[in-house]
Amino acid sequence: MLTSILVTMLLFILTWTIFNNLFLKSLPTNTYHTDDPTVTILVPLRNEERNVVPLLTNFSKLTYSHLRFVFLDDESTDQTNQLLHSNSHLLDHSKIIKGTSLPTNWVGKVHACYQLSQHAESEYLLFLDADIRLQPDAIERSIDLLESEQAGMLTGFPRFPTNTWLSKLLVPLQHVIILLHLPLAIANKTTRPAFSAAHGAFMLFKKEAYEKIGGHLAVKDSLVEDIHLAKAMKRADEKVCLANITDAVSCYMYETNKEVWNGFAKNIFPGLGRSLALAIAVSIFYCFLFIFPLPLALIGLMTDHITWTLPLLLVWIIRLYIDWKTKQDPFLWLLMPVAALALLITLSYSIFIGVSGKGFEWKGRRYL
Repeated sequence: MLTSILVTMLLFILTWTIFNNLFLKSLPTNTYHTDDPTVTILVPLRNEERNVVPLLTNFSKLTYSHLRFVFLDDESTDQTNQLLHSNSHLLDHSKIIKGTSLPTNWVGKVHACYQLSQHAESEYLLFLDADIRLQPDAIERSIDLLESEQAGMLTGFPRFPTNTWLSKLLVPLQHVIILLHLPLAIANKTTRPAFSAAHGAFMLFKKEAYEKIGGHLAVKDSLVEDIHLAKAMKRADEKVCLANITDAVSCYMYETNKEVWNGFAKNIFPGLGRSLALAIAVSIFYCFLFIFPLPLALIGLMTDHITWTLPLLLVWIIRLYIDWKTKQDPFLWLLMPVAALALLITLSYSIFIGVSGKGFEWKGRRYL
């Protein structure tokens, strides 16, 4: 009976995932512009010395014709600023600015992006993280989709190459969460704020729409400013296009397991609106549907109840489909039950940090 319930629910989730993916548009492959609008790429950097040279080298290979670059050193204590200046020759039309001290009631990255926006005069603004790497034609393809969708904002979850055991478990789950939990037809076809998602590592705006909502100033105290910017756009009746950008954009999010742990702890509970009820519901959902099938299958194999392995097979198929569509590392789908458990452990810690008032720590700063 329990196996039948699990199989039925997982078959529904598989069908839903395949259907939902139909509304996640990919970037067009063939683009042609006779008069490219100017795009300013805006990158905040805080202690990003390992990314500076690879980032600038990557940008130097972009094929879009009208690009400007602005980099902000956000009070780095490493060699970020020196490396930016010593390698600035790699790019034309680039500017390096020194960030000011963080004001009260601002989140660090949000304040950095706000300062960056003050130095952009182009028609389009593209906010990127320092760990982003773009395919040469990524800009024109993104502009083409944003314009064809008549959107004020285009964003997407990149491909996530991973190099530590915790990053392999947690980081690719971002794609799973979107395809499982966000009705993309509503998110991409309407301006209903409740159905919003965004990834702060890649956010392309029409400047007019960005200024219409007040830019990053409107979300100055948000730890999940990307989602709140998307919601603000929709409240202003601006369309937000969430796209599959994995064949054009990669994000090397975390270098160490500690960074993965702190990064997810900072985002996961605030991303749920700090709702304990929603966090409990999510925990029950993942426990029953994605963790429990593993021990059930093991018991089934030991007791000759082969049908008890069906839920685990469906869990793997769901994850394999998502990883295939989002170009994730091969064979990570086999770890889905363990990944779900790691997610819930991280969520529990994030809840503790949020409820206890200890504060979320990121890059030497602490946020309540």
